[in-house]
Amino acid sequence: MKKRNFVIGDIHGGYKALEQVLKRAKITPDDQLIFLGDYVDGWSQPIEVINKLISLKETHDCIFIKGNHDALLIDWLKSKNENIHWLNAGGEQTVAAYQNLPFKEVKKHLEFLESLKNYHIDEENRLFVHGGFSKTSGIEYEYYDFVFYWDRTLWETALATDKNLKPDDPKFPKRFTFFKEMFIGHTPTTRIGLTQPVKALNLWNVDTGAAFKGPLSMMEINSKEVFQSDPVHTFYPNEKGRNN
Repeated sequence: MKKRNFVIGDIHGGYKALEQVLKRAKITPDDQLIFLGDYVDGWSQPIEVINKLISLKETHDCIFIKGNHDALLIDWLKSKNENIHWLNAGGEQTVAAYQNLPFKEVKKHLEFLESLKNYHIDEENRLFVHGGFSKTSGIEYEYYDFVFYWDRTLWETALATDKNLKPDDPKFPKRFTFFKEMFIGHTPTTRIGLTQPVKALNLWNVDTGAAFKGPLSMMEINSKEVFQSDPVHTFYPNEKGRNN
């Protein structure tokens, strides 16, 4: 069987959805898995999600990108400073899950989270990043790491740009000329009323709203075949997920 390369959208503590979509895609150790970040904050199983990713790392070719919610969890695990905005955006569920986790397990999770990459560029010049980048001179010139997992301007620019505009047109946004394709999460496609990965210019958004009412999605990068879980909230009928 030909090796497949998958990109996986934001999970947000939806462990049951993660298990389901991996099963539906019939994942094998021969497949590469690129996770776009935001593994926590939303549903009640962030610990199970992180444990699953750590386990997959031992058996599969995996690349793990850092999301903004992962960065917020790192900060809380190290400082215990309570960020009210984070708590209201799914952090409350994560804090509750971690309260009784033994120190040894917390340390293992923190080591995993601190190993996450800001972005990945593959051998075919395809970019994988949670949010985006802002520098029109290129991603390597970005001043601050937090831009990679907080930026929304890349997605907003892709949506706002005329799809008929050619790359050699002076009005064509330069950030979209550096890579063959780009894959992001961070901003749910449900905000524009869609629950499938969405392409705008050469940018794919694979966050299909798993933290809210959407499914968890994974896409085979070469064929663009999409696999999805059931809407994630259906696995957690007594939970509210994320408010914002």
